[in-house]
Amino acid sequence: MRMGDLPEIAGLEKTLYEFPWSLGNFRDSVNAGYDCWVVTHGETVIGYAVLMVALDEAHLLNFAVAAEWHNQGIGRGFLRHMIDVARVAGCQIVYLEVRPSNLPARHLYRTVGFQQIAIRPEYYPAAGGREDALFLGLSL
Repeated sequence: MRMGDLPEIAGLEKTLYEFPWSLGNFRDSVNAGYDCWVVTHGETVIGYAVLMVALDEAHLLNFAVAAEWHNQGIGRGFLRHMIDVARVAGCQIVYLEVRPSNLPARHLYRTVGFQQIAIRPEYYPAAGGREDALFLGLSL
């Protein structure tokens, strides 16, 4: 992920989520030195991920693939790549949060081996209130 990619990434994020990260959130992640990656088709960004590594843990802060590229194996391959990035960095575990209502993402994470650790109450903004987050982990 490069600074020049950020407007396109933020635009894609807006098409995928009702409460998207801002361009500033992505810029801050790059500036903080997080592992920020994109998947492209030609010159078009079709997926992105932000991974924060601290000591022997990694936290997948944002992970998405454009809707028209779902169910083609891109997300699974990209997620495995991000897990490998964490492994190479010496991490013992990868964490992430996911909305209970995001059934496709939950299915992907489960098939790759993530397991639920806890529930974070009222973690996400949602229409009319807040939505819990499922806190998942994958031991490496």
